[in-house]
Amino acid sequence: MTRRQAVLRIALLMGGALVGSQALLSGQTVAGKTSPGFTDMDRALLDEIGDTILPPTDIPGAKAVGIGAFIAMMVTDCYDDMHHAAFREGLVAIDDAAGRRFSKSFVACTPAERTEILNAIDAEQRVHGEPAADAPPHYFRMMKQLTVLGFFSSEIGCTRAIRFIEVPGSYNGSYPYKKGDKVWYS
Repeated sequence: MTRRQAVLRIALLMGGALVGSQALLSGQTVAGKTSPGFTDMDRALLDEIGDTILPPTDIPGAKAVGIGAFIAMMVTDCYDDMHHAAFREGLVAIDDAAGRRFSKSFVACTPAERTEILNAIDAEQRVHGEPAADAPPHYFRMMKQLTVLGFFSSEIGCTRAIRFIEVPGSYNGSYPYKKGDKVWYS
């Protein structure tokens, strides 16, 4: 192999990596998977669900990091059709639960009503338990996991919700802890 051929092959590999990453960043779906077609209303609903799971306190909540768009992207790009279907049914189920309980959509509910709805669904999810090997997990478990992942991998989650030391010092197993201290990450 000549130097010219090696450079050409590396350029092709790097170009392929660049094209693949552009497809991912532009929101295109993975080949062989159908897009669940999240609408702006779905992303707004996911923002409100995420903000109920991780509400704002002295730091912004999940809605501030755009959790709805993150969850929609993750479900579209990373989940198979069976998980897509379970997730979509879950979005409908949450809105239906709000309608049955409070005669309005989940987005129109007060924060206390949203918490009440999601606590009931969380209790249902705990009873549901671990799914069979060929079945997707409960939709609310997926929503909670994606909310936590999206929040704590965002800039706000990484810089304001946890403390970070880029180069940790020596280990101190008896470091004083005060109630309300943020968790350490290194």
